[in-house]
Amino acid sequence: MEDLSMDRTLKALSLLLSYPTVELQQAMPEIGGVLAAEPRLTAAARRALRPLVEDLGQGDVYDLEERYVLLFDRTRSLSLNLFEHVHGESRDRGGAMVDLLETYRAGGFEPATSELPDHLPVLLEFLATRPQAEAREMLQDAAHILSAVGERLVTRESPYAAVFAALVQLSGAQADDAAVAEILAQPETDPNDLEAIDKIWEETEVTFGPDPNAGCPQVRDMLAQMDRPNPRPAEPAAQ
Repeated sequence: MEDLSMDRTLKALSLLLSYPTVELQQAMPEIGGVLAAEPRLTAAARRALRPLVEDLGQGDVYDLEERYVLLFDRTRSLSLNLFEHVHGESRDRGGAMVDLLETYRAGGFEPATSELPDHLPVLLEFLATRPQAEAREMLQDAAHILSAVGERLVTRESPYAAVFAALVQLSGAQADDAAVAEILAQPETDPNDLEAIDKIWEETEVTFGPDPNAGCPQVRDMLAQMDRPNPRPAEPAAQ
């Protein structure tokens, strides 16, 4: 029988990258427990996650919300929308998102969110429903992006950097140095440039999920699922 601990770990990491709420704060002890028990992470990686878990669990929620917005919503070079880092505003980005959404739907996953399909917490929620080999392969495909964003967070001494390091470790991949360098060569963004932020928001008004008012991931639903196996797609019948 397949070990399902990685499913719970991906859900936990998805929640760590979600917008901070009181409900999420209350879930931190359980989330921290899941991560502390993940055997695929080194002891150093598990220790590195503790400050973020403790901060999200004990910090002032308004301060946590402000920090999250400044990092991930108002700093384009730290965007959690992965295709932003490789496609920018090109037409390729839209096509890549459509392909990713089709991958979700083929796997029986329909994001109930106003976020774009390439939003990292959404992707992790999907990967938590997939067989480990498939989840690892998709993480490997994104390893250079995860590494680059993680490096930028390290320079800011942000505890969120530990999540990106953990994801690269779970992928089992060595990120391509040239690809990482290409992303890091892109200019940094100013979180106080409100005109640029308004432009980003205008670009992301299109929603792909069925319910634009439902935040993603849904903290309560994801936590409820952490204690039970995910349904796996049925194996195709032999011809």
